[in-house]
Amino acid sequence: MYLTFYNLKREPFSLSPDHNFLYLSEVHKEGLAHLRYCLIRQRGFVLITGEVGTGKTTLIHALLAQVPQKVKTVFISNPSLKRDEFFELLAHGFGLGVVGNKGQFIIKFTQFLEEAQKRGEHVLLIIDEAHCLSPDILEEIRLLSNLETPNVKLISIILVGQPEFKEIIENPKNRALRQRISLFFSLRPLSRQETADYIRFRLMKAGAKDLAIFSETALDSIFLFSQGVPRLINKLADHALLTGFVKEVKYIDDKIIKECAKEAGIVPSDSSNDRPHVAVKKGRIFSSKLVAKFFVAFSIVATISSFLLWYFVLDPEEKRQIMDLCNKIIFQGKLWGK
Repeated sequence: MYLTFYNLKREPFSLSPDHNFLYLSEVHKEGLAHLRYCLIRQRGFVLITGEVGTGKTTLIHALLAQVPQKVKTVFISNPSLKRDEFFELLAHGFGLGVVGNKGQFIIKFTQFLEEAQKRGEHVLLIIDEAHCLSPDILEEIRLLSNLETPNVKLISIILVGQPEFKEIIENPKNRALRQRISLFFSLRPLSRQETADYIRFRLMKAGAKDLAIFSETALDSIFLFSQGVPRLINKLADHALLTGFVKEVKYIDDKIIKECAKEAGIVPSDSSNDRPHVAVKKGRIFSSKLVAKFFVAFSIVATISSFLLWYFVLDPEEKRQIMDLCNKIIFQGKLWGK
């Protein structure tokens, strides 16, 4: 709808995991390098984790677009399966034909792996949303990695999931699987600068001639609301372009971003209750709790110092009278206590 208005050839902020729009930040470059290493070196298990929307699936599609023909690949994007369904899916993906039970699958799959090894081919299994795997399927996947020769793994397995999958792997029940994972990698969100570069990169890929459609204040607001999560960046930027088109505004400012964030129900993470409030002064940030403790300590020290200063300027007779008064107060306090 807004493509012609902004001189774009394609939608720059689609939510689909299009590898052609993959912006390789430093962390995404490293993640893709880990995946390529898994292919080249046949490293067995590789685990990639990241928060929702950080680009895990897009990274997988980028890898699949580069996989050579000699690599036989099956990609499972919905692993919420029963055991028989899992074996059926693998058999179909690797072209094994119909398998009646687990025993038949193991026989056919072992033959398939051995023949692939003789032909110099590699077998790759990628499972997205791995945190949804049931304990039974997770154990079956581990057992698949037992299919190997003394020199090389016959199958490489990439598990991709949300951060909680690491907790599942660290469970003592899964220690055998954890020991087999040769590479761990975690995707983090984009930084403020990476967020700006990401937006400009996608505008360029979409054919934009003007990469300054979003003002610097708009970029600040997008980072504030998205916290660098690509999916949220796409959601906000796409909504902003649509809003700008409706308002006939060629350039997007922070007011439009805030309006779109409100409509989408996205609040800046800074306002969440689980983060401390901060006091800002001259560009430095202090925790409110730390500031409160400082003032309490300062008040106590100031009070004691003032009393000592006042006490030592008194003459001896005044000091004696004050001590007598204190003794009477303490004595009477004891009587009242009884």
